[in-house]
Amino acid sequence: MATDTQNKYTAKDIVVLEGLEAVRRRPGMYIGSTDQRGLHHLIYEIVDNSVDEAMAGFCTRVDIEIHEDGSVSVSDDGRGIPVDTHPTTHKSALETVMTTLHAGGKFGGGAYKVSGGLHGVGASVVNALASHMVVEVRRDNHTYRQEFSRGKVAGGMTKEAGMSYSGTSITYVPDSDIFPSLDYDFTIITEHLKQVAYLNKGLFIKFVSHRHAAQRNGDIERSYYFEGGLSDFVKNLNRGRKTFQSEPFYFVKTVDSTVVEAALQYNDGFHDAIFSFANCISTQEGGTHLTGFRAALTRAINDYARKQKLMKDDQANLSGEDVREGLTAVISVKLTDPQFEGQTKTKLGNAEVKSIVESSVVEALGQYLEEHPSEGRLIIDKCTTALRAREAARKARELVQRKNALDGSSLPGKLADCSERNPALSELFIVEGESAGGSAKMGRDRRFQAILPIKGKILNVEKAPRDKVIAHEEIRALIAALGANEGEEFDPSKLRYHKIIIMTDADVDGSHIRTLLLTFFYRGMLDLIKGAYLYIAQPPLYRVQAGKDVAYAYSDEEKDRVLQSVNGKRNVQLQRYKGLGEMNPEQLWETTMDPDTRNLLSVFIEEGMGVAETEKTFSDLMGEDVAPRKKFIQAHARSVKELDV
Repeated sequence: MATDTQNKYTAKDIVVLEGLEAVRRRPGMYIGSTDQRGLHHLIYEIVDNSVDEAMAGFCTRVDIEIHEDGSVSVSDDGRGIPVDTHPTTHKSALETVMTTLHAGGKFGGGAYKVSGGLHGVGASVVNALASHMVVEVRRDNHTYRQEFSRGKVAGGMTKEAGMSYSGTSITYVPDSDIFPSLDYDFTIITEHLKQVAYLNKGLFIKFVSHRHAAQRNGDIERSYYFEGGLSDFVKNLNRGRKTFQSEPFYFVKTVDSTVVEAALQYNDGFHDAIFSFANCISTQEGGTHLTGFRAALTRAINDYARKQKLMKDDQANLSGEDVREGLTAVISVKLTDPQFEGQTKTKLGNAEVKSIVESSVVEALGQYLEEHPSEGRLIIDKCTTALRAREAARKARELVQRKNALDGSSLPGKLADCSERNPALSELFIVEGESAGGSAKMGRDRRFQAILPIKGKILNVEKAPRDKVIAHEEIRALIAALGANEGEEFDPSKLRYHKIIIMTDADVDGSHIRTLLLTFFYRGMLDLIKGAYLYIAQPPLYRVQAGKDVAYAYSDEEKDRVLQSVNGKRNVQLQRYKGLGEMNPEQLWETTMDPDTRNLLSVFIEEGMGVAETEKTFSDLMGEDVAPRKKFIQAHARSVKELDV
């Protein structure tokens, strides 16, 4: 029998959102969030339209400007948005594009053979989330201008004669009803724009942010132009490292309507850095183009090594892991109908792209190796050395596994495990030193918190081959405690804890140990970071006691505020914690380990160019070459407020 509530549910209860109201009602569905990332997303959506013009061969320059009031202007020298009447909407094409979802030149295939803005929602979504927008179109020796507000037309299109050059300029003000603050990050935006310039060789991009003038002492402008495109990208990533090729291998080839472009260069490091893009979109989860590239690399190098008799006849083929050690590469494809998996467009799914990329790279790389025999020999030597290290690492791992089997335990003896067996509810604290480990073991909630003390500073994996990494006692204990293996065999589904928390002292040694651990996780368990399993604990720096009142301060600024609030009270005691071991178990629990009161920093990698910059940061700061570290210290020394040595 139907209830009264069911009977009252009728057609009038179905809400139909007119125009772009759906975007304003649920902005997160279209731009991900309404915080800083969503704010940046608005800029990228408009820039993507200009880049589409560049990929189509009609745009050579894009100018982006953030004004003091937080409004943004994007201008290009492309063809200009069409302004004639649309046959279906009976409105101008300009108004249609700016006020209708899924309206644009990217669906029919006539205006754009290749496009990054897959869903055709970019300009209209930005318009919906802007309190005010002005669009100026220059084409046919005229300037057309129209204003919009919150996704709706705010005035008719005007027309003026006199412009001999073409292009589109859009200025918008993010709606304060949607975005709580206009907190733009200069570095994140510039790195994204640099990536766009690398992926579109010959495109000039200029960025100016007047909003950051005071914060950056007038350093508010960046310009990017890369004649070499992906080759310049790879050279920048390898800057300061010893490379086996004077210039990167580079090729570009069009197969049917798909453009395949790649660049690669080997260095003397022990890790690979491969970045993939589809229609200028960073595909952090890879996809068919990356699968094809990896297969081609393994095949081409093995074929060359066999043909040139650089490997013994009875020697096994080099594995994918072997041929990628020390490799820096970028693979970019541009195709007519990209199929991205997920709204975030992080994985390419077009099945046909794998074979196109694989055959193209095998042919081009094979020819390159034939024409560069000295570089080819160095590359094969590098790969065979990697194979030997991998075999040594396998034997070391098997030895450890046999030893564990004999003593009846696969977990390290110093691990104080928790009783909870559901990984989603379990936490592992990696603690520096035995004294801090003792306090943590006594102060924890043993139901769901495990403690793994580590002795001193672990190996810097950035400068060590695979077999030495596996042979390191503290690293072996860490791998065993997590239970998910490492390297290419790392399996997040086998993790024994879904919160891994680095907890080190608040001094120079503690910072160094934390950095070494982060380097290990980045190089050996990258999916741990991508899956948001890794955190950094924030122990207090100070304990302030006034009478019976106790407060903790996590920074010098917070300490000053606490001291001001108790000023006048007698018997004020200030304690500066030099290490976790100075806290008794109750204090450590209350300040750093209790889920209800603690502060944890989540470790993640910024999207897009942030991935490349993270790669370069680890390489520069933790690698063999001293020069990049010295340059970094010189550049950032003045920003260090207090150096506790």
